[in-house]
Amino acid sequence: MPQTLVLPQPDDMHLHLRDGDALKAVLPFTAKQMARAIIMPNLKPPVVRVADALAYRQRIQAALPEGSDFQPLMTLYLTDRTTPDWVHEAKSAGIIAFKLYPAGATTNSDAGVTNILLLLPTLHAMSEAGLPLLVHGEVTDSNIDIFDREAAFIERVLKPIIKQVPQLKIVFEHITTAEAAKFVENASDNIAATVTPQHLLLNRNDLLVGGIRPHHYCLPVLKRESHRQALLTAVTGKFAHKFFLGTDSAPHSQHTKECACGCAGVFSAHAALELYAEAFEQAGALDKLAAFASQNGARFYGLPQNSGTITLVKQTQTIPPCFNFGTESLIPMRAGEEIAWSVVSA
Repeated sequence: MPQTLVLPQPDDMHLHLRDGDALKAVLPFTAKQMARAIIMPNLKPPVVRVADALAYRQRIQAALPEGSDFQPLMTLYLTDRTTPDWVHEAKSAGIIAFKLYPAGATTNSDAGVTNILLLLPTLHAMSEAGLPLLVHGEVTDSNIDIFDREAAFIERVLKPIIKQVPQLKIVFEHITTAEAAKFVENASDNIAATVTPQHLLLNRNDLLVGGIRPHHYCLPVLKRESHRQALLTAVTGKFAHKFFLGTDSAPHSQHTKECACGCAGVFSAHAALELYAEAFEQAGALDKLAAFASQNGARFYGLPQNSGTITLVKQTQTIPPCFNFGTESLIPMRAGEEIAWSVVSA
């Protein structure tokens, strides 16, 4: 009999769904595995006001497969114009968090924040309302090496925010470095982090050795093997309760990835839980997967644990070379390759 894992149904605490035909193409993958997902607001135009988020949620719900009870959890895009009044409105409307994109840091971040410390009244309002700040943790200074931008963000941005608003709940999204893992481990319990499957399974050799592999290009960019090992240790170690599943699954059409200015993002929603199982098995810690995938994030956000379950078996599957993406093609993580685990029921 193949090895079997039965987990409480997980949540994806960092997900990109896009909109329109792209949304309809990728949403079923997440709805098949996840009970809930925190939806990123970096559309064009960005999801800045409550009305934007509620309209986007309606479009997501309309695109769900028939019979699905998947729940999108909506966020707002923090800008230089976000006010405390907007925070109070968001809280009343059931918005779950605000997302900080430093201006120019990643996909559709041009409207992001230019100086977070000018928004202290807004951050204090978020702290009082219990609305977390989700941070894309990279500085954008051109004189900082791209591989050092996360570590620089801790010193230049994250520590000053915490000093000024110490009770603010913060999620350090898609961490990639030993420095980030250590920072979260040593911080107070209102600081947590998400970790992606690609940053647990890949290092920068997978991006650059043997030719550039554009479908492994994401931001923050893949780091050294020592950082990957540090992340595996973090999500399975003494402070593992501070880390939780956030795929950052970010679909882009094939032609926008395979071009001179290729988009940043890895699409992993098609096999998210199977990829995480592979990473935790590598670390000899499959017994820690349930907490990471299904419990830690819900506890941090004050959500009930899901009542359903999902079953994986140690059974290989071959990932298709591409998926339909509206009128385009979408290349998934591990396209055309075998992976060791399969979801058999949810």
